[in-house]
Amino acid sequence: MDGSPMLRQGDTGDWVGTFEGHKGAVWGVALNKTATLAATGAADFTGKVWNAITGTEIHSFQHKHIVKSVGFDSSSENIVTGSNEKLVRVFNLEQPQAEPEMYSGHGGAIKQALFCRNDKCIISAAEDKTVRLWDRLSGNEVQRLTFPNNPNSLEISADNHILTVAHGTSISFWDVESLKKLKEVKVPTNVSSASLHPDKHVFVCGGEDFKMYKFDYITGNEIESFKGHFGPVHSVKFSPDGELYASGSEDGTLRLWQTTVGKTYGLWKCTEPNELNNSLNSPREVQAN
Repeated sequence: MDGSPMLRQGDTGDWVGTFEGHKGAVWGVALNKTATLAATGAADFTGKVWNAITGTEIHSFQHKHIVKSVGFDSSSENIVTGSNEKLVRVFNLEQPQAEPEMYSGHGGAIKQALFCRNDKCIISAAEDKTVRLWDRLSGNEVQRLTFPNNPNSLEISADNHILTVAHGTSISFWDVESLKKLKEVKVPTNVSSASLHPDKHVFVCGGEDFKMYKFDYITGNEIESFKGHFGPVHSVKFSPDGELYASGSEDGTLRLWQTTVGKTYGLWKCTEPNELNNSLNSPREVQAN
């Protein structure tokens, strides 16, 4: 992605506006729960916070290397960043000049960092084949998960109970409170990203083979797969209402896919049977540049 992150309508993909200010590729983006603030992390060594309504830059936090991940806490008072410095930082948006909380110990660049356990902890994934849990009160690492491959993405379910980790050719699911493994599902490709539906019945994932996959979470069985992208899939995510999911690819596009094919939602206004049949393999495509 270039240095101009965009905001789009979630149900239609329509362009709302562009955040102008980064001077390098944007690696990580996040919205707060009310969609009033946006955060971005970029190759210009900054993490920025924006007014999502007006597009105005509110804060810019300097780092010493590429910022790969950004995320808000539940109150929108803090953001967490993960960088190629192998450090996780937490910045207080009410006191932006204050020194950030700092968490060190990872042996590789941070891929993703998220608040968890009622914002009392941070969970982070890095290119050292580990996912680590940090206690914000003590500042210490309190738990660690080790994988045979680097974990590529983390997601915490809508109810805050399940952690989804994409690694190698597997998706594993963990209890957020105990970090005990709930299940692991093998997938047909090296996977970059996975997302669990809010009702926890299905999950989607994508990776190196250009395909999108949908699996039954309960049984672990593949439901369907389909190719729409013309490059590796780097990121997938369900919408908060679970009606659609988005996929971002190296081909320069963002695609929106219906969870329930043929349901009237956003841009999908299917009325004829042939339209229902065509819609599965005709996702809404949004050019990313």
